[in-house]
Amino acid sequence: MVTIGTWNLENLFRPGEDSGRQTDAEYDTKLDALAATVAEHSPDVLAVQEVGDPEALEDLTSRLDGSWNTALADPDGRGIRVGFLAQSALTKVDQITEFPEQLGPVQVDDEGSTITAMGRPALTARIRKAGTTIDLVSAHLKSKLLTYPGGRFSPRDEGERARYAVYALHRRAAEAAAVRAGVDDLLDGDGRENAVIVAGDLNDEPQAATTQILLGPGGSEFGTGGYEREDQGDAARMWNLAPLIDEEQRFTRVYRGRGELIDHLMVSHALTEAVESVTTGGVDVSSVADSPGGRDNSEASDHRPVVATFAL
Repeated sequence: MVTIGTWNLENLFRPGEDSGRQTDAEYDTKLDALAATVAEHSPDVLAVQEVGDPEALEDLTSRLDGSWNTALADPDGRGIRVGFLAQSALTKVDQITEFPEQLGPVQVDDEGSTITAMGRPALTARIRKAGTTIDLVSAHLKSKLLTYPGGRFSPRDEGERARYAVYALHRRAAEAAAVRAGVDDLLDGDGRENAVIVAGDLNDEPQAATTQILLGPGGSEFGTGGYEREDQGDAARMWNLAPLIDEEQRFTRVYRGRGELIDHLMVSHALTEAVESVTTGGVDVSSVADSPGGRDNSEASDHRPVVATFAL
């Protein structure tokens, strides 16, 4: 068995000016809560998002039994990054950064500023387990929570809201395309043989257009009539494990009182028949709104993990 998970740890910084945490006690409480959930699921690999200080991730591993390896991507402008926490050895660690060269620069504000790379690089790594090589991607796409000029979380008018929603959507779509290009490299032409997992906070639900970009060819998703039939798309397709989560637990964040599944595990054809179970962990999370500052002193994460077990 191998267990793979993904979890947004929500602003995992050591206490200090950047974190908003006021006391060491609050930080220790959060680390204890995170460590308890990791220990409960005991993943071979956990893709993590919103890691601030690299030392904070080491603080988390120090609370876990056993020997753990870590790898982190470069941070974004807010100082957060994606990475891996693993009991298995991590090899071939690399970043996905640039948008596909065929895409033009993406506009991100009313001033016409553009970007050509992911705000938060995705990270790739390889593990070897039970004779099987698995390539993993940890990703954190652009948030749906909008930020306006001057650091505002509220728009001046509805026109500004609409424009910045488009900027965010375009950026998230371009980031999804960048990750998908990295997945294509890892699949190396045949996902029937090559085991690949995309794990991360995609900041949208399973049927969202940006999430669908990562799946590749449609027509054979879990729970559909086409799943049992092989087709040419199997070599390139990724399968979202979302339909395998118990329906009442099929959410990873509560936004304005509504549960939504924005954290995902996607697997190549080589792993579809190996899935034994998928869970969001049953962790209690409080509802969030459009201003993230209200959770600066929260005791845990505002996300649930997604954890899958495979029989290799």
